[in-house]
Amino acid sequence: MDFLAGTTLGRSVTGAAMLQQIQSNAGVDARHFARPLEELRELTDFSDANRVWLETALEIGEKVVTEALEQAGLRPDGVDAVISTTVTGMAVPSLEARLAHRMGMRPDVRRIPLFGNGCAGGAAGLARLREYLLGHPDHAAVLLSVELCSLAYQMQDTSMANIVAGSLFGDGAAAVVGMGAKRAQGLPGPELVDSLSYLVPGTEDVLGWDIGSHGLRILLAPEVPDLTAEHLPKAVHELLGRHGLTPDEIATWIVHAGGPKVMTAFEESMGLPPPALDATRTSLAAKGNLSSSAVLHVLHEAMRTPPPTGAPGLISAMGPGFAIELVLTRW
Repeated sequence: MDFLAGTTLGRSVTGAAMLQQIQSNAGVDARHFARPLEELRELTDFSDANRVWLETALEIGEKVVTEALEQAGLRPDGVDAVISTTVTGMAVPSLEARLAHRMGMRPDVRRIPLFGNGCAGGAAGLARLREYLLGHPDHAAVLLSVELCSLAYQMQDTSMANIVAGSLFGDGAAAVVGMGAKRAQGLPGPELVDSLSYLVPGTEDVLGWDIGSHGLRILLAPEVPDLTAEHLPKAVHELLGRHGLTPDEIATWIVHAGGPKVMTAFEESMGLPPPALDATRTSLAAKGNLSSSAVLHVLHEAMRTPPPTGAPGLISAMGPGFAIELVLTRW
């Protein structure tokens, strides 16, 4: 039995059967939690959980940023801007401010903290990374995503939304190093060509957090797949149309692993062939839904076997708002 959702449902036969059904439909084979399960079980309140979140997020965040900088051949004092995105904990000063000192970044490093984008944060962060580098073509910038979903889980919440979340979400982090046009020649990875944000009105309660003394309680309405099917094609066609492209010409679909129903709605509404989201389904099965980090993990896997040079790609993630975030790439 899965630990998180199992804690909510208890040990009843009905609860166990329900959990097994939910998990069998989730498409998740394995997940990682940043803290030992025993420690998660002993957390007493939001203050306790958020303290552990901050300690752990800084540790994991430093690790992934260090690895990304090393792969890019860049030192921390060579970073001109750092963007952080998270939705599973709160900190003021924010994560990137604390890590800037901790890692030896320059005092004049520009900081862009993002909060509240949820699962869309990885794509939104890439869009903000692109916009910064457009204005500073000789700069280097870093995007950091840290999501410790287990530390936001409500152990006593028996709502279906919480049980589904407890079966889907895992802990993870990712970092992306971006270079402006004057420094990017010859470097691996896709070019960030354009982006689009699409906010659906009247959907504030569909996806997000109910924040209170209890902590971060999940809002996850069943109409998310329907909203995806209705609004995603309009957003995609608008972005691709700016560049004279059609969905058939997209070589790589880097899609956030939101869950099986959302991915099916994505595929069917866009008329994609079954293999189009294989990388996303593989990531969901191996790691669970990592919120804002998920789409960056899928991007990392795509970079292992990139398409031909010049091929267009699309990065897509959806989150609270209800918001759709898209980034057009060129490999």
